[in-house]
Amino acid sequence: MGRLNGRVCVIGAGSSGITACKALHQAGLPFDCFEISDRIGGNWVFENKNGMSAAYRSLHINTSRDRMAYSDFPMPAHYPDFPHHSLIAQYFEAYVDHFGFRSKLTFNTRVDHVAKLGPRRFAVTTRPRHDDGSVGEPLVREYGAVLVANGHHWDPRFPTPPFPGTFHGTTLHAHHYIDNQPFSGKRVLVVGMGNSAMDIAVECSQVAARVVLSSRRGAHIVPKYLFGRPLDTWMTSPHWPPWIKERVGMLLYKLAVGDLRRYGLPQPAHRPMQAHPTISSDIFLRMGSGDIVYKPNIRSLCGEQVEFVDGSRQDIDVMIYCTGYNVTFPFFAPDFISATDNELPLFRRVFHPDIDGVYFIGLLQPLGAIMPLAEAQSVWVCEYLQGTYDLPENAAMRADIAAEIAAMRRRYVASARHTMQVDFDQYLHALKRECERGRRRAATRSHAQPTTSHSTSTSRP
Repeated sequence: MGRLNGRVCVIGAGSSGITACKALHQAGLPFDCFEISDRIGGNWVFENKNGMSAAYRSLHINTSRDRMAYSDFPMPAHYPDFPHHSLIAQYFEAYVDHFGFRSKLTFNTRVDHVAKLGPRRFAVTTRPRHDDGSVGEPLVREYGAVLVANGHHWDPRFPTPPFPGTFHGTTLHAHHYIDNQPFSGKRVLVVGMGNSAMDIAVECSQVAARVVLSSRRGAHIVPKYLFGRPLDTWMTSPHWPPWIKERVGMLLYKLAVGDLRRYGLPQPAHRPMQAHPTISSDIFLRMGSGDIVYKPNIRSLCGEQVEFVDGSRQDIDVMIYCTGYNVTFPFFAPDFISATDNELPLFRRVFHPDIDGVYFIGLLQPLGAIMPLAEAQSVWVCEYLQGTYDLPENAAMRADIAAEIAAMRRRYVASARHTMQVDFDQYLHALKRECERGRRRAATRSHAQPTTSHSTSTSRP
């Protein structure tokens, strides 16, 4: 028997939200999707009017085209291996139209609040957004389930505590970076060692008087291609144990990149597979050419200068913080659901062990693309709502969550970036096996229950 009593509310029509809608649509489950912007695509819509997109003008994907695509809707063959953000946005538009659920998406509507009314019953308050930026009157609807797909790259995170001292120049977060033109002739400091930091430092070095790159720790930086193939097409089998992938990965890394100190970058204290990789093919040339200078972590801000922990100082006009994002749910009361220090323990990154009816789609940081994982998660939730999949007992779920957290802490460098890290292929494989176990649990339950005239059955999609 199905578990859904009423309709499903999907929050967000980005890459995770639209695949959740597609799964619900194909399963025949009633739903409403609310998107604060006037279009789909979320983070991949450049200058999205919702102000939540981190896309900059030159942004290209870091995971390859075929590994990023949904399983049943390949990206066009004429797309390059690493398409521009505009092509990705077009792909998402085509996805929605191909599967025919655009009419079920409600745009220009903000979800203000979600409150639990009872078991699998929620009150969802929404407000329409007008073109002038104002909001309309609130509207409250009741739902039997809420799928949270609001993304986790929209609430800028700054160093905590902030660096001591005062800076007299311009400060911004990578989230608000558009292109390098405002920084022509400027002395720019880029703070961070992630993908955005590499892209922005490289771009600014084309026009700036000087670019300095600073970070708390080193990072293993890998090129987009390895021996003529996109990097993420190597070692994709889920049957490779992590220790073997790590050893092979280290060998390939040494062959392709070598010692980072030769480029003027610090040698990381951790192994390549112990942190989310930084992907850039251009940083090595820019560092090797002297266009970018590396400095260690900041000690203090000194007016028009910045002092680093090695005692050196640099005259700086602009500081760009590429320091990640907070995981935030503005529509939940903090004492209901929140992610303190970016941590929210979930069963396989989807099911909350204490709150049935709220499910998270795309709330993970994969070594690879989120889209196929969000797709698999969405189908999984639909099976649960239809009653063809049963979760483990709560104690078993909690044990699984604890084991996942322990494994993550053993493997990855401790940081807010590694609170929901997963391996792309291993996650999909493990999720497939869990779905098979859950279907057997559901079948056992169904056979154990007496059949009544009021029973209904639903098949999984």
